[in-house]
Amino acid sequence: MRYRSENVHFMPKQMQLGVLYVSEEFSTAAHLCACGCGTKIRTPLGPTEWKITESHKGPTLWPSVGNWQQRCRSHYVIRHGEVLWAGQWTEAEITAGRARENYRRHVYYQEQSDRYKDKPGVIAWLKRILRW
Repeated sequence: MRYRSENVHFMPKQMQLGVLYVSEEFSTAAHLCACGCGTKIRTPLGPTEWKITESHKGPTLWPSVGNWQQRCRSHYVIRHGEVLWAGQWTEAEITAGRARENYRRHVYYQEQSDRYKDKPGVIAWLKRILRW
């Protein structure tokens, strides 16, 4: 199976298999599960979430999609439009993977917060805007 990307404002109600829908405005992507079960898979885009890159070969969605809460429990990566199947994870691996994701988010946002600690002018400016 191959995927192509399609830029959209809102996600369509009826999705097509093989299309990776991307809404840059809402920082999200969605597609039908690569296994063919018909489940809609939504992936938030951002520095601590998924990332989409485009090439002439097709879209890449990284990191992998692990549908652990779905019946099919599919696990795959979309790379250059092609589905690369990954192995099934045990419950312990899923738990550890989620912990790594949470830790990565925590570190990222802590670093972002630390960038402004030494800049009281920026904080005061932001507070003024919020009060306004």
